[in-house]
Amino acid sequence: MESFQAVSDGTVEAGSGAAYYWAGKEPATQWFSAVPFGMNAQGLAAWFHGGDGLKLWEEVYAPFNLVPRPGGSTGVQMGGWFNKKINTINDFKGLKMRIPGLGGKVVAAAGGTVVLTPGGEIFTNLERGVIDATEWVGPLHDLRLGLHQAAKYYYYPGWHEPGTYLEYFFNKKLFDSLPKDLQHIIDSACMENELWVLSQFEAQNGAALQELINKHKVQLIRFPDEVLNALRKLAIDVVEAEAAKTPIAKKVNEAFKKFQKIVGTWGSVSEKAYYDIIQPNFPLKA
Repeated sequence: MESFQAVSDGTVEAGSGAAYYWAGKEPATQWFSAVPFGMNAQGLAAWFHGGDGLKLWEEVYAPFNLVPRPGGSTGVQMGGWFNKKINTINDFKGLKMRIPGLGGKVVAAAGGTVVLTPGGEIFTNLERGVIDATEWVGPLHDLRLGLHQAAKYYYYPGWHEPGTYLEYFFNKKLFDSLPKDLQHIIDSACMENELWVLSQFEAQNGAALQELINKHKVQLIRFPDEVLNALRKLAIDVVEAEAAKTPIAKKVNEAFKKFQKIVGTWGSVSEKAYYDIIQPNFPLKA
């Protein structure tokens, strides 16, 4: 959590993290990691490498003496582990949930209490009732953390983090001092790892989900449409409020929305239409 400042100061030359960690320094950072009901990994990659996303990211980080690079995505995350069923938006009232970023602000707007718990403490806090619910990542990492042993219900989809991107960042003064060929080598290494990260998540989450359902008898539940629609309305207000905090956040938000509309229109007649055909019997049953 100190890497951003350490690289900015030049204490170390490079760091990694997730851009929404730095919202306290600049709200605009959040759009480069995860926006509730925003773009998925494929959309964000297109924005970074085929649109103006990376250019804007560089603009946001430049005042902090940093050069950012996309570091790979988790893909669409899961909605989280709950010890009570979520049937209506009112079920979030009083719910103590571990959920960071803009998603946490949406849960708070729904009446929940956001508890920011480090990864190593999530299982214990969930098991002991310190929190009622938690999101982590997806089936692979949730299985490794053993969250199925501490909660009854596993909800999807991950509306709060639909394609969470990780990041690398470099001290700008030092990066700019490198010869162009070495800068290109760094860029190429980041892009290679960007592809590797998403590929690993996509390759392993499916098997982990099958294990959770078939071996551990986890109850996989989709959030009701009513709940998702209510959360989406709250998310619009939360995102716009965050965007209004600084001029650069407003600029990034407008660019994000414009690009999401473009890729979303295409995605509805390509990816979505195709998956509706090949996965008509979802959800899986134990």
